[in-house]
Amino acid sequence: MTNLKPVIFTLFAAAALTACQGADAPVKDSAKTATTDKTQTAERIITKDDKFTYANYDEVRVTHLDLNLDVNFDSKVLDGIATIDFERVKPDADMLVLDTKDLLIKSVRIFADGQAEGVTDYTIDTADKVLGEALRIPLTDKTDQILISYRTSPSAEGLQWLSPEQTAGKKHPYLFSQAQALNARTMAPLQDTPAVRMTYSATLRVPDGLLPLMSASQGAKNENGEYRFEMPQPIPSYLLAIAVGDIKFKAINDHIGVYAEDYILDDAAEEFSETPKMEEANTELYGPYRWGRYDMIVLPPSFPFGGMENPRLSFLTPTLVAGDKSLTNVVAHELAHSWSGNLVTNASWLDAWLNEGFTSYVENRVMEELYGEHRAVMEQSLDMASLKSAIAEAKRPELTHLKMPKDIEHPDDAFTSVSYIKGANFLFFLEDRFGREKFDPFLKAWFNDHAFESVTTEDFLAYLHENLHKDNPDAVTRAEIDAWVYGPGIPPTARDPKSDAFEKVAAQSSDWLSGTLALKDMPTADWSTHEWLYFLNNLPEGLTEAQFAELDETFDLTGTQNAEIAFAWYMQAIKGNYDEAYPGLEEFLMTVGRGKFIYRLYAALHDSDREDLQLWAQDIYEIARPGYHPIAQRRIDDIMNG
Repeated sequence: MTNLKPVIFTLFAAAALTACQGADAPVKDSAKTATTDKTQTAERIITKDDKFTYANYDEVRVTHLDLNLDVNFDSKVLDGIATIDFERVKPDADMLVLDTKDLLIKSVRIFADGQAEGVTDYTIDTADKVLGEALRIPLTDKTDQILISYRTSPSAEGLQWLSPEQTAGKKHPYLFSQAQALNARTMAPLQDTPAVRMTYSATLRVPDGLLPLMSASQGAKNENGEYRFEMPQPIPSYLLAIAVGDIKFKAINDHIGVYAEDYILDDAAEEFSETPKMEEANTELYGPYRWGRYDMIVLPPSFPFGGMENPRLSFLTPTLVAGDKSLTNVVAHELAHSWSGNLVTNASWLDAWLNEGFTSYVENRVMEELYGEHRAVMEQSLDMASLKSAIAEAKRPELTHLKMPKDIEHPDDAFTSVSYIKGANFLFFLEDRFGREKFDPFLKAWFNDHAFESVTTEDFLAYLHENLHKDNPDAVTRAEIDAWVYGPGIPPTARDPKSDAFEKVAAQSSDWLSGTLALKDMPTADWSTHEWLYFLNNLPEGLTEAQFAELDETFDLTGTQNAEIAFAWYMQAIKGNYDEAYPGLEEFLMTVGRGKFIYRLYAALHDSDREDLQLWAQDIYEIARPGYHPIAQRRIDDIMNG
């Protein structure tokens, strides 16, 4: 749906919120007052326009979540109490509706001004495969707090429980979460929509020898063996995160550091050592970093994403630790989310480009600031090629709009190259038309003026018109803007990034294919990962087995430790039926859980004309599946089932 009337989101004060102190009596805690740069006293106009939540946030809005939980590795559950503070958007609202999925609700009690009103009769709707179950809690006219005793499911999609054997150290189990997009509701009962921002706190009890971390300030272990966490800035539910394991820490500077298992800690700290420079570049371009610390955690290989922007604690895949800092643009991306996404958030997943497109744009600007235009253009060129492929493969034109159609079945459908790369290129287009001298201050003001708010596409377009376009009416037309946001494909006004480095690679590749240059004489010693990807991704159809063998023998491609290069090579090997690469591909699929790679590899094997490859892929997946994250399992199940 296209709503051209802006929806205005501001925030209420988050004072005197509640933490659970044991099982009976919630206590008011002034430490939960949100510390933001914006006044939070003005009422906001809320339009309920998120199809992926049951929450009645247009009537009642959650303001704070406190968790008091035992992390039980034997049962693979989180078990304890969620205490919820809320405000009535409609004064006569008599029902709070929360999102849950596969949660065991033991009891629900209601409170008024810290005093128990009693146990209440709640209801749980019939489960929906995607959305889970609505938890409906009746309220009295005085109720201002809910205490819910609950337990998660061992198969919760938002939680992965690893046995000691699945970790590097082999001695201790590991737990980590992934709440985006709809999985916070598998971790706790809450309003699981990016339209609602809340503060949160947590008390965790974990087995001895394990360290718990959350997307919050990290508390030390107290005399009762508990760890306490506080997130005073209001965040959407998808940024709720937890990790528990045999985790160590290494500082990079006074407020940036890396958590990881011991085997990769030093390498990760060195790989990500330029993160402070990224923060400086972001701050200079777009305003202050508002979250306190910025730490990173390198998760086990089963983590299904390159990174997840959980505030104060970005989750990262170990595939980024390449040894040459060549893949740290993912770190730049997750850090950039501290402005675009975490600070200013899409109000629904139909507007996912407001998170991911903005962040991809900011990421590229930061990479240019640190490493020069040369690298930034290479990344733009690779991204544009990826976008063209994604658009060509789209099932229908509406899925190539920036504003996603309302009939998508799952928010995952919004997280494609369209949201990331087309979104970034829309901002490149605006930058080119208005000029950086005007566009940079505009974007900085956008982040500042909408800090800690959830916004829509129409909010941004209205702000663009009022604060930039109105004073520069000849820079762009409304038709050009609409073509980017509401139109299919890549508009003709898009950049066509050209890399001199890629042109040289293309010429050398052509010389090899024509027989005028031997592979061993190709000057690849100084190639970046980006040049290798361009070379591999643009190999022509119809290479002979001898040519594949020459490539492999000359460059040691099968088994390379650079995951991006390995993925590009294995995709070509599947396409070219180069069987010698399959043992390396099998090892890759057994040890890498990053969806960007394994989804497309399994799809290529499944779609192969060779029945033996299809059966081989099924055999590998049967063995590898238990080690993949539940999100990856769901996605690959769909692929393997056609």
